[in-house]
Amino acid sequence: MATIQRSLSTKVNDNGKSEIMLRLSLSKNDKIRIKSGIFVLASRFKDGAFIKPRANQQEIAELRDTEDRLISLERFLIGLSETHQIKELTKDFIAKEIDRWRNPEKYAPKEVKSKKLSFDDIIDEFLKQKQLSEPRERHYRVLQRALHRFELYQRLTEKKSYKFSLDTCTTEDIYAFEAFLRAEPELYDQYPNIYKSFPSITHKTHKVKRPKPRGDNYMVTFTKRFKALFHWCHAQGITMNNPFVKYVSSVYEKYGTPIYIKDEEVLQLADFDFSYNKHLDTQRNIFIFQCCIGCRVGDMMKMTPANVINGGVEYIASKTADERPETIRVPLSDRAQFIIDKHREEVKDGRLLPFISQQKYNEAIKEIFEAAGITRLVTRLNPTTGIEEQVPINTIATSHMARRTFVGNLYKKVKDQNLVSALSGHSVGSKAFARYREIDEDMKRELVNVMGY
Repeated sequence: MATIQRSLSTKVNDNGKSEIMLRLSLSKNDKIRIKSGIFVLASRFKDGAFIKPRANQQEIAELRDTEDRLISLERFLIGLSETHQIKELTKDFIAKEIDRWRNPEKYAPKEVKSKKLSFDDIIDEFLKQKQLSEPRERHYRVLQRALHRFELYQRLTEKKSYKFSLDTCTTEDIYAFEAFLRAEPELYDQYPNIYKSFPSITHKTHKVKRPKPRGDNYMVTFTKRFKALFHWCHAQGITMNNPFVKYVSSVYEKYGTPIYIKDEEVLQLADFDFSYNKHLDTQRNIFIFQCCIGCRVGDMMKMTPANVINGGVEYIASKTADERPETIRVPLSDRAQFIIDKHREEVKDGRLLPFISQQKYNEAIKEIFEAAGITRLVTRLNPTTGIEEQVPINTIATSHMARRTFVGNLYKKVKDQNLVSALSGHSVGSKAFARYREIDEDMKRELVNVMGY
C-alpha cells in the first residue's frame, strides 16, 4: 500500500504561510513529491502534524478545515495509487488528477455528459477499455451482480423506487451496500427471488447457491474494486460524483503466516501409493507438479506443451498481466519432467496435464492429504471471523498451498527475495511475499540452544 509523508515548503507566500508538501511512496524506488495547494503558518505545523492554539477558536476552526482538506487529498491520492499502475502515476498525471478532483466541471466532456449510459453499459465499457485478465474481469462481474441484488433488496425493504446510479450514489449507500453483502447468507432465505435473478455464485449448473459469509479481507478487496470503478468513471467524465472521497473503511486486511507443507511432507505425498485410485493418483501428481513450479492454479491450468521451452516452463502470470506482463521462467526438476512425461498420452484437450475444474481439484487435494497422513494441526486466522483457530492441515489444503509450498520452502533455504520472486512472479516489496519471512521451528531451536542453559 502507498504511504504519504508530510513536510513544509521553505517558501513563504504573501500571507506568511508555507505550502504543505506530500511525499507519495509507491514502492521502494518510486517516490513522488506533490504540491498540496494547501497552506499553513509554519508555527502551526511541525513534524507533519497541525499545532492548534488553546484559546483562539476562529484559528482552531480554520486549522481543522485545513487539516480536513489535507486528509481528503491524502485519501484521494491513496485511492489513485490503488487504482492505477505505478508506471501511470507520473508527477504530471497526479497533478492533473488532483485538478480534476478539485474542479470536475473542467473535465466533463460535453458529448459524454449528454449521453446517459446504463450501469451495465458502463461496466461493459470499463472492462473493454481496461482489458483486464480473465480472473479480474470475473471479479467485476461479481460486483455488477451484487449491485443489482442490492438495488432489488432496497426496493423490497426501504425504498420502493430505489435505482442504483453512479450519479446519485452516496457514501451512506456504500456503507449500506457493505452491510448488505455481510448479511447476504441470511437474506438468501428471506428474498430467494433476488438470487434467482442475480446469483451470488455462478456455476455451469443452474442451481442457485447460498452466498458465503464474507470476512474483512474479502470486504476490503471488494470495496477496492468498487472504488476503482468510480475513479475510472470520474476520470472518463461519466459521472462527477465520487462517494469514496468521504468514505472511511472500518476494517482492514489481516493475514496470518502462510501455511504450507515441508519438504519431507512433499516427498511423503509424492511417494504415497495411490494405485488403488487413478483419479487421486493423477491429481496428486498435478499437485506435486504445481509444488515444483510454484505458479497460481489458473496459470497452470492454461499451460500447454508450448509452455515447456528448453527444459523449463515459461508463462505470464494472469494476475499481474495488466500491470507487469513479465515472462516467468521456472526450470523443470526431474520430478516435474517425469510427471509431464507420465501423463503425456492421457491429455486429449491440448493442455499440459489432465486438468479438472479448480473446485474438483481442491476437493481431490484434501482427499490426497488425508490419505497420505498429512493431517497435522496448524494455527490460522479464520478467513471469515479473523479469529485464531487450530485446524487439521488437510481440511484447508487447496491448490494455492502448492504455490505457498514452493515459495516457503525456497525462501527458507535461500533467504533472497529477489531470487525467489524471479521464480514465483511476486513483485518486489510484495506484502504477500513478506509474510514468508518467519523464523521456522528448526531455526528457533538452534537460537534457544545457543544460550547454553
